[in-house]
Amino acid sequence: MSPSDRLDHRIRVGSSPDSWGVWYANDPRQVPWPRFLDEVARAGFEWIELGPYGYLPTDPTRLAGETALRGLRVAAATLSTSLHRGHSGWQETWPRVAMTAALVRAVGGTCIVIMPGYWRDPWTGEPTEEPHLTAAQWRDLTVLTNRLARQVRDSFGLRVMLHPHAYTHIDNEPAVTRFLDATDPDLVSLCLDVGHYTYCGGDSVKLLDTCGERVGHLHLKQVDPAVLADVVAKDEPFGTAVTRGVWCEPPNGLPALEPVLAAARRLDTDMFAIVEQDLYPCPADKPFPIAERTRRLLRSYGV
Repeated sequence: MSPSDRLDHRIRVGSSPDSWGVWYANDPRQVPWPRFLDEVARAGFEWIELGPYGYLPTDPTRLAGETALRGLRVAAATLSTSLHRGHSGWQETWPRVAMTAALVRAVGGTCIVIMPGYWRDPWTGEPTEEPHLTAAQWRDLTVLTNRLARQVRDSFGLRVMLHPHAYTHIDNEPAVTRFLDATDPDLVSLCLDVGHYTYCGGDSVKLLDTCGERVGHLHLKQVDPAVLADVVAKDEPFGTAVTRGVWCEPPNGLPALEPVLAAARRLDTDMFAIVEQDLYPCPADKPFPIAERTRRLLRSYGV
C-alpha cells in the first residue's frame, strides 16, 4: 500500500499567511489577503491559521464567508506574548489574546498559539532584554501561562499552545523541558515548530517520542543547514536569516518531515500540521508554486 493510500485524517494539514510572506497586518510588500486565500485553496490546503490580527478580515461573518467560499476552514491563530514580565506583561497580553480568541472561536477554530517575545530585535540583532530569564521571571511566565490557558478555555472553549521560537526565552530543549515541567498539562500544550526547534539544536522526533502527550499542534518548516551555520557564525539577526533563506522549501532542509509526521502519527491524537515557511519579504508570485509542491510532498508522506 502506497503512502497516498493510507491518508491519516487525524493529522489535518494546513498553511498560513507566513508561507505567503505575511508578517504584519498591513505592509505593501505583502500579498493582499484575497490572493492569499485564493492561492492557499488552489494549492490544495483546506485549513489555515489567521496570521497577524488584522491581515484577514476581523469581522467574523465576513471572514467565515470568505473562507467558506474557497472551501477553507480556520484552525488557529498565533500571536506573541510577554508573560515573563508579570503584571505588566499580563495587562499587555490578555486583551490581545481575548480579541484573537473571540475571532477564532467565532469562525470554528480550536486553539490559540502563543509565542514568547523576542529578547533580541529581529532586524537589528540588538538585545532588548537579557537572553536568560531570572527565577522570578520563569515563575511569572509559567504561572501566567497557566492562568491564560485557563481563561481562554473557560471564556472561549479553546486550547492554548506555546510555540518555542528562535531568539525568545523558550527556544531549545532545556528551556522547553523546564517550561513543560512547570506548567499544567491539562491546560498548556506545545505547538512544536520543527524548524525553529531544529534552528535551536532540538530534535523534534525525540520530543514527540518522549513528551508527545504535551504536543497538540505542529508547524512544519525546514532549515537550510548551510545558511543557518553561516548565520550563527556571523551572529546575524533573525530577520536577516529569513531574508537569506534560512527556511527552505521541503524536502531540501532539516528536519526531515516524514519521520516527524510518523512520530506524530504514533501519538494517535488529533492535531493540525500547519506549513509555515517564513518568506518575508518575497515576490508575490513566489509562494504559490512552493505551496503547491509542498502540499504534494506531504500527500506522498500520507497526510
